[in-house]
Amino acid sequence: MRDYLSDRTKRSGSGRILEVGCGTGAVLSTWPTSASLYGIDIDLAALQESHRYAPAAFLTRGDVLALAYPDRSFHISYCHFFLLWVTDPLAALMEMKRVTKSGGHVLAMAEPDYTARVDKPDELAALGKLQNQSLKRQGADIGIGSRLANLFFQAGIKIIETGLIQSRQNRALSWEDGQQEWEIIESDLTGLIPPREIPRWKKMDAEARRHRTRVLNVPTYFAWGQV
Repeated sequence: MRDYLSDRTKRSGSGRILEVGCGTGAVLSTWPTSASLYGIDIDLAALQESHRYAPAAFLTRGDVLALAYPDRSFHISYCHFFLLWVTDPLAALMEMKRVTKSGGHVLAMAEPDYTARVDKPDELAALGKLQNQSLKRQGADIGIGSRLANLFFQAGIKIIETGLIQSRQNRALSWEDGQQEWEIIESDLTGLIPPREIPRWKKMDAEARRHRTRVLNVPTYFAWGQV
């Protein structure tokens, strides 16, 4: 999907690409330099960081539910790990559709379904439930991944391809694999459980990874559609 669209953008030489909820610009910076890149986010600090990663992009601070662009402005509009944080994801997709040219593409590159999360060994299942609870308290729609295709359908976006990005259910996490994931979990647990309990969970997690029995699988979906 990504390679196909990148190739089309390179050949056209004039593609206009918008990332909705661009954050720090880590994804935005990976598109071909021949394209005209745009990013929008409500977080000013993130946009300032985005200038480092995607200095050529035109960045705007704004609300994704009311995109500050005219109709049919872009060849590609996309988001990445973003709709789960939006209060009205269908409205966000409708806005992405509005600003995309006829025949253009709308992408949701990665949206998780934490309700289908799998943690192994079994004693770490409670850790997954705690993190899900934390994400909901933060305002996340933790099951949005499983509804992604239906949201595209409701928005009137013709689906070209949709499905799971990856599944790590049968692959044990190494020590290195788990470091970044644990940093996120620890942050999510802070304020949710007593601080003295966090080292206990971290030790259990580390022990499982040491024995190569730690599995953490969060099904993550994508959807690629055309206007």
